Amino acid sequence: MSAGGGKKAIVAALTANAGIAVAKFVGAVITGSASMMAEAVHSVADTANQGLLLFGQRAAAKDADELHQFGYGRNRYFYSFVVALVLFTLGSVYAIYEGIHKVQHPEELSQPIVAIVILAIAIGLETYSFLTAVRESRPLKGSASWWRFIRNSRSPELPVVLLEDTGALIGLLIAFAAVGLTVLTDDPIYDGIGTLAIGVLLGIIAIVLIVEMKSLLIGESATPDEDRAIRENLVDGTLITSVIHVKSEYIGPEELLVAAKVAIAPDLDIAGIAGAIDAAEMRVRAAVPNARLIYLEPDLYRTL
Repeated sequence: MSAGGGKKAIVAALTANAGIAVAKFVGAVITGSASMMAEAVHSVADTANQGLLLFGQRAAAKDADELHQFGYGRNRYFYSFVVALVLFTLGSVYAIYEGIHKVQHPEELSQPIVAIVILAIAIGLETYSFLTAVRESRPLKGSASWWRFIRNSRSPELPVVLLEDTGALIGLLIAFAAVGLTVLTDDPIYDGIGTLAIGVLLGIIAIVLIVEMKSLLIGESATPDEDRAIRENLVDGTLITSVIHVKSEYIGPEELLVAAKVAIAPDLDIAGIAGAIDAAEMRVRAAVPNARLIYLEPDLYRTL
Protein backbone atom coordinates (compact mmCIF):
# COMPACT_ATOMS: atom_id res chain seq x y z
CA MET A 1 0.00 0.00 0.00
CA SER A 2 1.38 3.36 -0.88
CA ALA A 3 1.27 6.03 1.72
CA GLY A 4 -0.78 8.15 -0.65
CA GLY A 5 -3.49 5.53 -1.09
CA GLY A 6 -3.71 4.95 2.62
CA LYS A 7 -3.81 8.69 3.29
CA LYS A 8 -6.94 9.11 1.16
CA ALA A 9 -8.85 6.56 3.23
CA ILE A 10 -7.51 8.04 6.49
CA VAL A 11 -8.53 11.60 5.57
CA ALA A 12 -12.00 10.41 4.54
CA ALA A 13 -12.39 8.62 7.87
CA LEU A 14 -11.08 11.59 9.85
CA THR A 15 -13.45 14.02 8.13
CA ALA A 16 -16.47 11.77 8.58
CA ASN A 17 -15.70 10.91 12.21
CA ALA A 18 -15.09 14.52 13.24
CA GLY A 19 -18.49 15.56 11.89
CA ILE A 20 -20.19 12.51 13.37
CA ALA A 21 -18.63 13.12 16.81
CA VAL A 22 -20.03 16.66 16.99
CA ALA A 23 -23.50 15.52 15.92
CA LYS A 24 -23.52 12.63 18.41
CA PHE A 25 -22.47 14.81 21.32
CA VAL A 26 -25.26 17.27 20.52
CA GLY A 27 -27.72 14.38 20.30
CA ALA A 28 -26.48 12.82 23.54
CA VAL A 29 -26.87 16.11 25.44
CA ILE A 30 -30.38 16.70 24.05
CA THR A 31 -31.69 13.15 24.54
CA GLY A 32 -29.70 11.88 27.51
CA SER A 33 -29.02 8.65 25.60
CA ALA A 34 -26.12 6.62 27.01
CA SER A 35 -25.69 4.64 23.80
CA MET A 36 -25.52 7.93 21.88
CA MET A 37 -22.88 9.23 24.31
CA ALA A 38 -20.90 5.98 23.96
CA GLU A 39 -21.03 6.40 20.18
CA ALA A 40 -19.91 10.03 20.53
CA VAL A 41 -16.87 8.98 22.57
CA HIS A 42 -16.26 6.23 20.02
CA SER A 43 -16.21 8.82 17.21
CA VAL A 44 -13.82 11.04 19.19
CA ALA A 45 -11.51 8.04 19.60
CA ASP A 46 -11.75 7.27 15.88
CA THR A 47 -11.01 10.89 14.94
CA ALA A 48 -7.96 10.93 17.22
CA ASN A 49 -6.89 7.61 15.73
CA GLN A 50 -6.93 8.94 12.18
CA GLY A 51 -4.76 11.81 13.34
CA LEU A 52 -2.33 9.32 14.88
CA LEU A 53 -2.19 7.33 11.64
CA LEU A 54 -1.38 10.48 9.65
CA PHE A 55 1.28 11.45 12.20
CA GLY A 56 2.75 7.95 11.98
CA GLN A 57 3.04 8.21 8.19
CA ARG A 58 4.81 11.55 8.53
CA ALA A 59 7.21 10.23 11.18
CA ALA A 60 7.97 7.16 9.06
CA ALA A 61 9.04 9.34 6.12
CA LYS A 62 12.15 10.61 7.94
CA ASP A 63 15.44 9.68 6.33
CA ALA A 64 17.67 7.05 7.89
CA ASP A 65 20.41 8.35 10.20
CA GLU A 66 23.24 6.99 12.32
CA LEU A 67 20.90 5.99 15.15
CA HIS A 68 18.27 4.36 12.92
CA GLN A 69 20.23 3.12 9.95
CA PHE A 70 17.30 1.19 8.47
CA GLY A 71 15.05 4.22 8.68
CA TYR A 72 11.88 5.07 10.59
CA GLY A 73 9.35 2.92 8.73
CA ARG A 74 8.23 1.12 11.89
CA ASN A 75 6.70 4.37 13.14
CA ARG A 76 3.63 3.42 11.12
CA TYR A 77 3.37 0.17 13.06
CA PHE A 78 3.92 1.91 16.40
CA TYR A 79 1.23 4.54 15.90
CA SER A 80 -1.20 1.93 14.59
CA PHE A 81 -0.58 -0.01 17.82
CA VAL A 82 -1.31 3.17 19.80
CA VAL A 83 -4.56 3.49 17.81
CA ALA A 84 -5.63 0.04 19.02
CA LEU A 85 -4.89 1.00 22.62
CA VAL A 86 -6.87 4.25 22.30
CA LEU A 87 -9.81 2.37 20.79
CA PHE A 88 -9.76 -0.07 23.71
CA THR A 89 -9.35 2.42 26.56
CA LEU A 90 -11.27 5.45 25.31
CA GLY A 91 -13.89 3.55 23.34
CA SER A 92 -14.51 0.13 24.84
CA VAL A 93 -13.81 0.72 28.53
CA TYR A 94 -15.84 3.93 28.64
CA ALA A 95 -18.82 2.36 26.86
CA ILE A 96 -18.83 -0.68 29.15
CA TYR A 97 -18.60 1.53 32.24
CA GLU A 98 -21.40 3.79 31.01
CA GLY A 99 -23.52 0.80 29.97
CA ILE A 100 -23.28 -0.83 33.41
CA HIS A 101 -24.23 2.47 35.05
CA LYS A 102 -27.26 2.96 32.76
CA VAL A 103 -28.47 -0.62 33.26
CA GLN A 104 -28.27 -0.20 37.02
CA HIS A 105 -29.80 3.30 36.95
CA PRO A 106 -31.93 3.68 33.79
CA GLU A 107 -32.83 7.22 32.73
CA GLU A 108 -35.68 8.31 30.48
CA LEU A 109 -34.78 9.63 27.03
CA SER A 110 -35.91 13.08 26.00
CA GLN A 111 -36.64 13.84 22.32
CA PRO A 112 -35.52 10.41 21.06
CA ILE A 113 -36.42 11.41 17.50
CA VAL A 114 -33.36 13.68 17.58
CA ALA A 115 -31.15 10.68 18.36
CA ILE A 116 -32.70 8.66 15.54
CA VAL A 117 -32.15 11.44 12.99
CA ILE A 118 -28.54 11.97 14.07
CA LEU A 119 -27.82 8.24 14.00
CA ALA A 120 -29.27 8.00 10.49
CA ILE A 121 -27.02 10.86 9.31
CA ALA A 122 -24.03 9.25 11.04
CA ILE A 123 -24.70 5.93 9.31
CA GLY A 124 -24.60 7.73 5.95
CA LEU A 125 -21.29 9.48 6.71
CA GLU A 126 -19.72 6.32 8.15
CA THR A 127 -20.82 4.37 5.08
CA TYR A 128 -18.97 6.90 2.91
CA SER A 129 -15.81 6.43 4.97
CA PHE A 130 -16.16 2.63 4.90
CA LEU A 131 -16.68 2.49 1.12
CA THR A 132 -13.62 4.71 0.60
CA ALA A 133 -11.50 2.30 2.65
CA VAL A 134 -12.92 -0.68 0.75
CA ARG A 135 -12.18 0.96 -2.60
CA GLU A 136 -8.60 1.76 -1.57
CA SER A 137 -8.07 -1.78 -0.26
CA ARG A 138 -9.41 -3.81 -3.20
CA PRO A 139 -6.26 -3.57 -5.39
CA LEU A 140 -4.15 -4.84 -2.49
CA LYS A 141 -6.62 -7.47 -1.34
CA GLY A 142 -6.82 -9.20 -4.73
CA SER A 143 -8.68 -12.49 -4.57
CA ALA A 144 -8.05 -13.01 -0.84
CA SER A 145 -10.84 -12.70 1.70
CA TRP A 146 -11.16 -9.51 3.72
CA TRP A 147 -10.16 -11.33 6.88
CA ARG A 148 -7.04 -12.71 5.20
CA PHE A 149 -6.21 -9.23 3.91
CA ILE A 150 -6.41 -7.84 7.45
CA ARG A 151 -4.30 -10.70 8.82
CA ASN A 152 -1.67 -10.74 6.06
CA SER A 153 -1.28 -7.07 5.16
CA ARG A 154 2.12 -5.65 6.07
CA SER A 155 0.76 -2.10 5.75
CA PRO A 156 -1.21 -1.15 8.86
CA GLU A 157 -3.41 1.82 7.94
CA LEU A 158 -6.05 0.30 5.68
CA PRO A 159 -6.75 -2.71 7.95
CA VAL A 160 -7.06 -0.30 10.89
CA VAL A 161 -9.49 1.98 9.04
CA LEU A 162 -11.50 -0.98 7.72
CA LEU A 163 -11.93 -2.49 11.18
CA GLU A 164 -12.70 0.87 12.77
CA ASP A 165 -15.32 1.70 10.14
CA THR A 166 -16.86 -1.76 10.39
CA GLY A 167 -17.09 -1.40 14.15
CA ALA A 168 -18.52 2.10 13.81
CA LEU A 169 -21.26 0.97 11.42
CA ILE A 170 -22.24 -1.98 13.61
CA GLY A 171 -22.13 0.26 16.69
CA LEU A 172 -24.41 2.79 15.03
CA LEU A 173 -26.90 0.05 14.19
CA ILE A 174 -26.78 -1.16 17.80
CA ALA A 175 -27.37 2.38 19.07
CA PHE A 176 -30.22 2.83 16.56
CA ALA A 177 -31.83 -0.40 17.77
CA ALA A 178 -31.29 0.52 21.44
CA VAL A 179 -32.95 3.92 21.06
CA GLY A 180 -35.75 2.38 18.99
CA LEU A 181 -36.47 -0.31 21.58
CA THR A 182 -36.41 2.28 24.34
CA VAL A 183 -39.03 4.31 22.50
CA LEU A 184 -41.21 1.31 21.60
CA THR A 185 -41.16 -0.29 25.05
CA ASP A 186 -40.84 2.89 27.09
CA ASP A 187 -38.08 1.07 29.01
CA PRO A 188 -34.72 2.93 29.12
CA ILE A 189 -32.83 -0.21 30.14
CA TYR A 190 -32.44 -1.03 26.43
CA ASP A 191 -30.33 2.10 26.03
CA GLY A 192 -27.96 0.79 28.69
CA ILE A 193 -27.88 -2.68 27.12
CA GLY A 194 -27.05 -1.11 23.76
CA THR A 195 -24.21 0.85 25.34
CA LEU A 196 -22.80 -2.36 26.85
CA ALA A 197 -23.01 -4.10 23.47
CA ILE A 198 -21.13 -1.23 21.82
CA GLY A 199 -18.42 -1.49 24.47
CA VAL A 200 -17.99 -5.23 23.94
CA LEU A 201 -17.89 -4.75 20.15
CA LEU A 202 -15.17 -2.09 20.42
CA GLY A 203 -13.22 -4.29 22.82
CA ILE A 204 -13.21 -7.20 20.36
CA ILE A 205 -12.07 -4.99 17.47
CA ALA A 206 -9.41 -3.34 19.63
CA ILE A 207 -8.01 -6.71 20.73
CA VAL A 208 -7.81 -7.92 17.11
CA LEU A 209 -5.94 -4.72 16.20
CA ILE A 210 -3.62 -4.99 19.19
CA VAL A 211 -2.66 -8.56 18.25
CA GLU A 212 -2.09 -7.70 14.59
CA MET A 213 -0.17 -4.46 15.20
CA LYS A 214 1.99 -6.09 17.90
CA SER A 215 2.99 -8.75 15.38
CA LEU A 216 3.91 -6.11 12.79
CA LEU A 217 5.79 -4.04 15.35
CA ILE A 218 7.90 -7.02 16.42
CA GLY A 219 8.63 -7.76 12.77
CA GLU A 220 6.89 -10.03 10.26
CA SER A 221 8.51 -11.89 7.40
CA ALA A 222 7.58 -11.74 3.73
CA THR A 223 4.16 -13.10 2.81
CA PRO A 224 4.06 -16.70 1.53
CA ASP A 225 3.70 -15.48 -2.07
CA GLU A 226 6.61 -13.06 -1.64
CA ASP A 227 8.79 -15.72 -0.03
CA ARG A 228 8.07 -18.08 -2.92
CA ALA A 229 8.95 -15.39 -5.46
CA ILE A 230 12.17 -14.54 -3.62
CA ARG A 231 13.33 -18.16 -3.57
CA GLU A 232 12.45 -18.74 -7.22
CA ASN A 233 14.26 -15.62 -8.42
CA LEU A 234 17.39 -16.12 -6.36
CA VAL A 235 18.16 -19.23 -8.38
CA ASP A 236 19.06 -19.07 -12.06
CA GLY A 237 20.03 -22.74 -12.32
CA THR A 238 23.49 -21.98 -13.69
CA LEU A 239 25.45 -19.55 -11.54
CA ILE A 240 23.27 -19.85 -8.45
CA THR A 241 22.10 -23.43 -8.14
CA SER A 242 19.98 -23.40 -4.96
CA VAL A 243 18.94 -21.47 -1.87
CA ILE A 244 20.50 -22.81 1.30
CA HIS A 245 18.37 -20.64 3.56
CA VAL A 246 16.59 -17.30 3.43
CA LYS A 247 15.20 -14.98 6.11
CA SER A 248 13.16 -11.84 5.67
CA GLU A 249 11.58 -9.12 7.77
CA TYR A 250 9.51 -6.03 7.07
CA ILE A 251 11.30 -3.05 8.61
CA GLY A 252 8.58 -0.77 7.27
CA PRO A 253 5.30 -1.25 5.38
CA GLU A 254 7.03 -0.96 2.00
CA GLU A 255 10.57 -2.00 2.92
CA LEU A 256 11.45 -5.68 3.12
CA LEU A 257 14.84 -6.85 4.32
CA VAL A 258 16.03 -10.12 2.72
CA ALA A 259 19.07 -12.08 3.90
CA ALA A 260 19.96 -15.36 2.21
CA LYS A 261 22.74 -17.88 1.77
CA VAL A 262 22.87 -19.22 -1.77
CA ALA A 263 24.80 -22.07 -3.36
CA ILE A 264 26.91 -20.96 -6.32
CA ALA A 265 28.58 -22.90 -9.09
CA PRO A 266 31.94 -24.17 -7.76
CA ASP A 267 34.01 -22.96 -10.72
CA LEU A 268 33.15 -19.25 -10.46
CA ASP A 269 35.87 -16.69 -9.73
CA ILE A 270 35.37 -13.55 -7.62
CA ALA A 271 34.10 -11.50 -10.55
CA GLY A 272 31.69 -14.24 -11.53
CA ILE A 273 30.35 -14.52 -7.98
CA ALA A 274 29.82 -10.75 -7.76
CA GLY A 275 28.00 -10.76 -11.10
CA ALA A 276 25.79 -13.67 -10.05
CA ILE A 277 24.87 -11.92 -6.78
CA ASP A 278 24.07 -8.64 -8.55
CA ALA A 279 21.90 -10.43 -11.10
CA ALA A 280 20.03 -12.32 -8.36
CA GLU A 281 19.30 -9.07 -6.51
CA MET A 282 17.91 -7.51 -9.68
CA ARG A 283 15.63 -10.51 -10.29
CA VAL A 284 14.30 -10.47 -6.74
CA ARG A 285 13.63 -6.71 -6.76
CA ALA A 286 11.80 -7.02 -10.07
CA ALA A 287 9.59 -9.81 -8.67
CA VAL A 288 9.14 -8.32 -5.17
CA PRO A 289 9.42 -4.50 -5.34
CA ASN A 290 9.26 -4.21 -1.54
CA ALA A 291 12.54 -6.15 -1.26
CA ARG A 292 14.67 -3.02 -1.09
CA LEU A 293 17.42 -4.34 1.17
CA ILE A 294 18.99 -7.60 0.05
CA TYR A 295 22.09 -9.22 1.56
CA LEU A 296 23.29 -12.42 -0.10
CA GLU A 297 26.03 -14.72 1.16
CA PRO A 298 27.54 -17.01 -1.50
CA ASP A 299 28.50 -20.51 -0.43
CA LEU A 300 28.95 -24.04 -1.77
CA TYR A 301 26.18 -26.53 -1.18
CA ARG A 302 27.37 -29.31 1.06
CA THR A 303 25.56 -32.45 2.16
CA LEU A 304 26.20 -33.73 5.66
